[in-house]
Amino acid sequence: MMDGWFDSPGAWWIAGGALLVLAELAIPGVFLVFLAIAAVITGLLSLLFPELGLAGQLVSFAAWAVVAVLIGKRWYREFPVDSSDPLLNDRVARLVGETVTVVQAIENGTGRIRVGDGEWTAHGPDASVGTRMRVTGGDRGALRVEPLPGALPQH
Repeated sequence: MMDGWFDSPGAWWIAGGALLVLAELAIPGVFLVFLAIAAVITGLLSLLFPELGLAGQLVSFAAWAVVAVLIGKRWYREFPVDSSDPLLNDRVARLVGETVTVVQAIENGTGRIRVGDGEWTAHGPDASVGTRMRVTGGDRGALRVEPLPGALPQH
């Protein structure tokens, strides 16, 4: 009975979906699962409608992939996954509260600060080189800074 089962394009789509699920398990990224869903649905449709043809199968796969990703995106927005480090991919948020040093005077609201072993553009009150500041946020690739409490402004 299994002879010829893989002669059907639908079976190949389902097998491809299964491989995508295994790849998702091996390399978690929460994306391949959506493609796997699209592949399995396309496989089932191909088995139900053998006249679908390659073009129809590709359109089905693309459409179901978009639908699966949109549903997944909505799901993760409404039911976010708890993380032990929620700021992992938000570099600016991780820097808020850090003490930094001005390396290019902040004049007219703009200068440069040292953060770790790198430098960032900074926006804040005027400050001379060497002034210690605190990061309060970020804006378009620059950090917002303010003087440390009790620090006298330097010019």
